[in-house]
Amino acid sequence: MSIKKVVLAYSGGLDTSIMIKWIKEKYDCEVVAYAADVGQAEELSGLKQKALKTGASKIYIEDLKEEFAKEYLFKMIKAGA
Repeated sequence: MSIKKVVLAYSGGLDTSIMIKWIKEKYDCEVVAYAADVGQAEELSGLKQKALKTGASKIYIEDLKEEFAKEYLFKMIKAGA
């Protein structure tokens, strides 16, 4: 069975940007980038363009700020972490 499509957790950094091209060449498949928006606005600036420019066929940026705060941050604060 050959791989047709891969979803890559994409940060926009050098490592994940290189991985897009490497995965495409190594496995001859489509690469879809995925990023989670947990409030790091400046890091998301230009992310879509960068992912597409480095070879991703699509990029999905999901707004997870509320879920991140409720499920992780509030629990850490409550635990005194």
